[in-house]
Amino acid sequence: MQNLKDKIKAKQARIAVIGLGYVGLPLAMEYAAAGFTIVGIDSNSKRVAMVNQGDDYILNQSELLKKLIKTQKLQATTDYTQLKTVDAILICVPTPLNKNREPDISHIEFVTEHVAGHLKKGQLIVLESTTFPGTTDEVILPKLASEKFKVGEDFFLAFSPERMDPGNKDFNLNNTPRIIGGVTEKCTQIAKLLYEQVVPKVHTATSPRAAEMAKLLENIFRNVNISLINELAILCRKMGISIWEVIELAGTKPYGFMTFYPGPGLGGHCIPIDPFYLTWKAREYDFNTRFIEIAGEINYQMPYYVVSLVIEGLSQQKKALNGAKVLLLGVTYKKDIDDMRESPALKVVEILLRKGAKLDYNDPYIPQFEFNGKTFKSKSLDKIADYDAVVITADHSEYDYPKIVKQAQLVIDSRGATRDIKSKKVVAL
Repeated sequence: MQNLKDKIKAKQARIAVIGLGYVGLPLAMEYAAAGFTIVGIDSNSKRVAMVNQGDDYILNQSELLKKLIKTQKLQATTDYTQLKTVDAILICVPTPLNKNREPDISHIEFVTEHVAGHLKKGQLIVLESTTFPGTTDEVILPKLASEKFKVGEDFFLAFSPERMDPGNKDFNLNNTPRIIGGVTEKCTQIAKLLYEQVVPKVHTATSPRAAEMAKLLENIFRNVNISLINELAILCRKMGISIWEVIELAGTKPYGFMTFYPGPGLGGHCIPIDPFYLTWKAREYDFNTRFIEIAGEINYQMPYYVVSLVIEGLSQQKKALNGAKVLLLGVTYKKDIDDMRESPALKVVEILLRKGAKLDYNDPYIPQFEFNGKTFKSKSLDKIADYDAVVITADHSEYDYPKIVKQAQLVIDSRGATRDIKSKKVVAL
């Protein structure tokens, strides 16, 4: 343990980051920029090639990545045998839901098998992937521990939940505090030391389970509160009240209130997915997480509600949705990013197409995307007036909303982007 501590303090520890996606690549670059030698491992050979070419496809910091590659502080590979050459292994692989909305930890299990096959004494392994409480000590630990390898003595195992928020200009990896929960006290100490090299503050948990639950709580909190605002948005519209004004007024209270906003549904890699890891795990304890399930029901219905507003707006103009030309503005899951993971806009696309709409989209961040075997390409905004309806599903900053409202026949605003514009052509959430 002391040898590993000395290596970390001297920035001589060699670190493997497994999974070079939205969490792994920024993490690998952060440690490399801090002076550590990093091996990025990913099964996707195309992604590995892009990294080695200095193409930062996550944060658009290609100049920094090229420098790190050139100075050999960072290299990417598909070769898992490199694990036997490192001192620390950080696991940042996806944890999606399957078609039955149950946890899919197959990526964690796959990586754990490789780690077990190349484990050496003195290594630190940290799981960052969001998952259900118990994954670290129930899934990973049994595959690594043996008579030859004692946890807390021969190797060290911990959980540290990622806290990435794509597009957030105020908080990033190197100014956001982290949580560490080790299987043993020694595991916690050594993992804490490693993360202290790149983050301002590390808070320790008494166990990996507490850290795993803390991550879920962070996202469940947002999920439940967004669902509350979505439900109130529907009610406020029925009552002829602007939910946006109500939120603004409530936000003037200096204590006891936190602002959340309605929208067309949830998106991203965390909030729509993570709460259901706990819902699934809770069944093991004969417990139903009712708030999570109710919140999920409300949020999943929001794309349908947005389409109902499209139908309502068209009917007021004596038009039907079937055969109508509809333009979606923004298909990312939130403004000013190029991330479409779990984007509610995709559900809106599915519903509109199923109901017979002739659909186009515009998004300055997404030149094209594939959906149900069909390729959609971003259209110019030059002919907005040709569309029967324009639906704002991501409120990107570069859109000129007054101009859009002026030119459009009908605008369905699911993001509050036009709330300061007075026009009968706008149907707002």
